[in-house]
Amino acid sequence: MLRTILSALVVIIIIGFVLSLGACQKDATSNVASQPVVVGYLMPGQPISVKVYQQKGLIDTANYGALITGLSLQVGDGSKTIALTETATGIYTHTDDHFLIAGKTYTLQFTYNGSTVSASTVMPAKPVNYTASKQLINLPFRTRGNPLTGNTDSVAVKFTWSNPDSLYHVLVFKNDDTSPASADLNTGRPVNFTLNMKQTATYDMYYRSFNYLGTYRAILYRVNKEYDDFLTTNTNTTSQKLTNPPTNVTNGFGIFTGMQADTITLKLTQY
Repeated sequence: MLRTILSALVVIIIIGFVLSLGACQKDATSNVASQPVVVGYLMPGQPISVKVYQQKGLIDTANYGALITGLSLQVGDGSKTIALTETATGIYTHTDDHFLIAGKTYTLQFTYNGSTVSASTVMPAKPVNYTASKQLINLPFRTRGNPLTGNTDSVAVKFTWSNPDSLYHVLVFKNDDTSPASADLNTGRPVNFTLNMKQTATYDMYYRSFNYLGTYRAILYRVNKEYDDFLTTNTNTTSQKLTNPPTNVTNGFGIFTGMQADTITLKLTQY
């Protein structure tokens, strides 16, 4: 289940943004294929998976560059190095047999176009004392054209966790229902969504923030600053600010980072 959660998180939050970075380049005639885009997320107990893409040019209408095949990727922890296997085109994996441990630094390395591409990240610990004030939430009835009918401006649930060191966290809401019912008869709003908690230790979720009914997983991820930088840049980027997003990859772009998660299940109904 955590593997599915992580995959959903990557797809919803990062991939489209990271892989479109070529479109933010000011020089459309530059050799955008000279450096790769890396998308790698590490989570203890889950298979290590790293995707490597070509960069995308300003005049390229594709959503992202092609996956790069035939590379030799290695991940090390300072004392042990493992080789990743290309299990699909441009996707390099390895089963985590207790290799990923909180507190350790992990380094990715491979060669592309004659240059050594590398990145490193520290594996954060799992979130501690993650709780919700309630897990059954009855949403006020809302009608089309009057979405604020009912007591939607009050707090529906309060999330708390321990964070004495002001570490970075992200809160992800994922609905497990196949076809979740809308809470206010309005369509087009995202079912699943992500909130950047930055370095806080509590969050008040208002009734108006929930637009669908059913079973939600409220997944709290403890992440590193490089991940927070990507989320922040994604939020602030506009067509008037064409700059490459931050990266922790040397001789490349993208992100290579570790994260850990804890999950609380919410049941959303409506009265």
